[in-house]
Amino acid sequence: MDKFTVEEINLMCVFEGQDRTGMIADIKNVITHIQDSDMVELAEQVIGKLEAMSNEEFAGVALEAAE
Repeated sequence: MDKFTVEEINLMCVFEGQDRTGMIADIKNVITHIQDSDMVELAEQVIGKLEAMSNEEFAGVALEAAE
């Protein structure tokens, strides 16, 4: 499993407090409203990685935003 990039972690922090499936659903709901193609690509990368991991793996991901 590929690790998440800083940018991907920062995006995931927006949805922090969610479980893995809730985060996937929320990002999919929001992605249709994103007008920046780079952000859409980033969101799609995050969704792909989240879908490829287990709930146990997700629980081990440190969701701390970087500045």
